[in-house]
Amino acid sequence: MEEERAIGVLFALAQPTRLRLFRMLIAAGPDGKGAGDAATELGVSPSALSFHLKELTQSGVICRERVGRSIVYRVESSTVAELISFLTDDCCQGRPELCGFASGDQALTSVFCD
Repeated sequence: MEEERAIGVLFALAQPTRLRLFRMLIAAGPDGKGAGDAATELGVSPSALSFHLKELTQSGVICRERVGRSIVYRVESSTVAELISFLTDDCCQGRPELCGFASGDQALTSVFCD
């Protein structure tokens, strides 16, 4: 991941509602969550949620998929894995396993988005 892209992803997450939304979608796993359910769970208006979903989608942190008449949002796990890799590339002098996690960790590379 290039530095500019990492900054964009971090910027998208650096807002309380978007960070809570991201964490909610991570917890939802590959099933994702519909916008209406997310708005209710977060206690935000649908229009406010729509703005935050757009920001996270444009940054590549989440993706959306039409399922019937609904749109389901999921975490774009490849973006998250790339960001974590970018942030930890030089961890412990290039030996991330010494920092408590290994690059290529299965938990980071599972695919939530197609």
